[in-house]
Amino acid sequence: MSSNKMLVGAEEWCRFPDLTIPAVKARVDSGAKTSSLHAINIEPFKRAGVPWVRFDVCPLQHNRKTVVHCEAPIVDQRRVKSSSAISEKRYVIRTTLGVADSSWEIELTLTDRDAMGYRMLLGREAMAGRIVVDPSASFCTGQISDEALKGMYLIKKQPPSGLRIALLASDPNLYSNRRLIEAGEQRGHEMVFLNIKHCYMKMDATQPEVHYRGGKVLDTLDAVIPRIRPSMTFYGCALVRQFESMGVYCLNTAAAITQSRDKLHSLQLLLESGIQIPITGFANSPLETDELISMVGGAPLIVKLLEGTQGKGVVLAETNKAAESVVNAFKSLKANILVQEFIKEADGKDIRCFVVGNKVVSAIQREAEPGEFRANIHQGGTASVIRPTAEEKRIAVQAAKCMGLSVAGVDIIRSSKGPLLLEVNSSPGLEGIEGATGKDIAGMMLEAIERKLRWKRHTT
Repeated sequence: MSSNKMLVGAEEWCRFPDLTIPAVKARVDSGAKTSSLHAINIEPFKRAGVPWVRFDVCPLQHNRKTVVHCEAPIVDQRRVKSSSAISEKRYVIRTTLGVADSSWEIELTLTDRDAMGYRMLLGREAMAGRIVVDPSASFCTGQISDEALKGMYLIKKQPPSGLRIALLASDPNLYSNRRLIEAGEQRGHEMVFLNIKHCYMKMDATQPEVHYRGGKVLDTLDAVIPRIRPSMTFYGCALVRQFESMGVYCLNTAAAITQSRDKLHSLQLLLESGIQIPITGFANSPLETDELISMVGGAPLIVKLLEGTQGKGVVLAETNKAAESVVNAFKSLKANILVQEFIKEADGKDIRCFVVGNKVVSAIQREAEPGEFRANIHQGGTASVIRPTAEEKRIAVQAAKCMGLSVAGVDIIRSSKGPLLLEVNSSPGLEGIEGATGKDIAGMMLEAIERKLRWKRHTT
């Protein structure tokens, strides 16, 4: 081992003087080839005929208020697969890296790392010939205090000057919930997290109220963002209805959420609106099992629990005998199921269109892991950026309207008959789509509230 190589731990503080970033905490990973930096609002442009990129860096984890605006020449574009198996094409820049008293040029890919533990990843190409890693240590080159960071970035606590918005959910630490809180605070709103289980109601004709644990009356809210997990649908929607009766704007209404959660009812409504779905059968009695299998074209076919979510309760039956066994097993448990034709040509891929208002603001293609039949990034599938067709966008917007949802994740599958709608989700996750596209979807959801309440941000 060369004695003149720098010793670093598994995490270290780095700086990028050319980008005016004085400090960013990096994950040191010799298993990763390329280094990457957290970047949002990535926009390519040309300067004197040379390709450049402008982007924003939020260098501090869980903090989107502190933003550094950067520009750099583009040296390449590469397809990279992240640790979460999301494949994306990234811009590559070359800039000066500083660690302790040393500095040298490295290549960086730009990507939204908000879902990762660190805003920077230092890969082996940037370390070659200069660094030795002790994975059991941290901050071998020195620690930076919170106070020092505040001084570097001139962070001052600003009182909220916007709307008072509540996020009604169950877990404040989920990526989607954290992002919505951050996005709201970044836009100057006062964000409040409300745990569904800690809320209770006073139903009164003249003065309906929602109370929070400890007796606090929630009577000063401008808007509520419902993020209700399936197991809390009944009580969560009751709370949303109560807020609606108090005149509080809810981004998705209780009626729309309830409607979208009933898979059978939602499919019937979608068909009434002329939206095509895979051929689907439903029956209450196991005596109709053979007829159900036949009406969707026989095996292979999909069996779905009506109460399933995130790919759970979805089974591929490859033969008629297997389909009969699965259907009867579910029926014996008194479970409500749908039987649906299997779209073989989709090859384990589907499209998630994210609808805000009357517009598809982003889309990804999800692909099943090898050996699986359905794409699910919660269970090892991959996601990549895709440009949906005009017809797919039309279907997604129409499906959200049909459900009455202002915000929806609409899942579409490509078949030989054209695009078919699989499902409409009233609480779509942000992690996969923000990670793959680099778009600020949470900010777009807050913008939708601002438009509805006619609130304008004051800039100085």
